[in-house]
Formats: sequence, C-alpha cells, structure tokens
Amino acid sequence: MKGISILLSFIFLFQSVGVKLHDILQLDAFIEHAQFHNQQYGDNFFVFVSKHYGELKSDHNTRHQEEKKDHDQLPFQHHRHASSVAVLSLVSPHTLEIRTLEFLDFKPHRFFYQELSSSSYPEGLFQPPRII
Repeated sequence: MKGISILLSFIFLFQSVGVKLHDILQLDAFIEHAQFHNQQYGDNFFVFVSKHYGELKSDHNTRHQEEKKDHDQLPFQHHRHASSVAVLSLVSPHTLEIRTLEFLDFKPHRFFYQELSSSSYPEGLFQPPRII
C-alpha cells in the first residue's frame, strides 16, 4: 500500500510540474547530446542547458542548423504557456535567479445577484418566499 501511494505521489508531482512520460524516455538523447557538446565545443552542463533551454537557445539554433534533428529529440521541448508566478531562470552558468511574472491586465470580477423585475405574476401565489 505504501509503494502504491509513493508511486501515485510521484506521478502527481511529475504531472503538476509538466513532466510527461515522453520526456523521461528522451533523457538518453539529452545525455548523449550533452556529451556531444562537451566533446565538440567544451561546454559544461550549465552552458549546455542554457544553449538548449535558456537565453542562448535562439543564438545556438541559428548558428547550428545541422543539429536541428538532434534538438527536436531533446526532452522538455513541448511549448506551454507560462502558468506559474515564479520562474526559475539560468542567469549565468553558475547562478540561478527566481523571477516573478507580473500580470498587468488583472480585472476583478464583481458578481452580484440582480432580482428580476419582469415577472408575469407581479403579486400572488406563484412568487418565491420573501423576507419581511
């Protein structure tokens, strides 16, 4: 019973973060491509992550079009809209920064009950109960 609850907890955790089974199966391509970058360009892990998921991604994709097939096989490439308030971003190869998203178009909704005034029975037997 404990094993099932732990397994379900991990499944819920992965789903809430957005990790899919397809991404887990592609981790070997991630490791293989990271080793390729280490041997070919001398990149460490943080530079590799920045080139494929961070601020250096657009520059790396334009310079290395021949690696596009390998880049499509990397995990976590599915595009989602940002739904969280705090975003973890890679500032430099050695530091991480937590940035907050600001939602500028926040409009509070005001819901209220408005009594209908057009009734076919203005007074009489078929009216709802009233507080007197």
